[in-house]
Amino acid sequence: MQTFKSPLRLARYNPCVLTDLQLNDLLRLRKPHPCGSYEWTVFRLGADIGLECKGCGRRVLLTRRELLRRLKANLTPHETQSDDNSQ
Repeated sequence: MQTFKSPLRLARYNPCVLTDLQLNDLLRLRKPHPCGSYEWTVFRLGADIGLECKGCGRRVLLTRRELLRRLKANLTPHETQSDDNSQ
């Protein structure tokens, strides 16, 4: 008897990927751009992430998966939201 696997089960999507990414974040990627800069600024969020090189101003679009592979660090500090309402 042959079992059928659902395509949804084979291609799982992790919704937790890059959730803390925001516009104008400064990112450091693993490899340098040909201009020599490692740092990029986020200018677009969506299915594709838009990045602008801090060295030469070149703009590129990367899929979320590709950016996750290439990302080394998010250099922009973000405040963590707490549910504590004490005053």
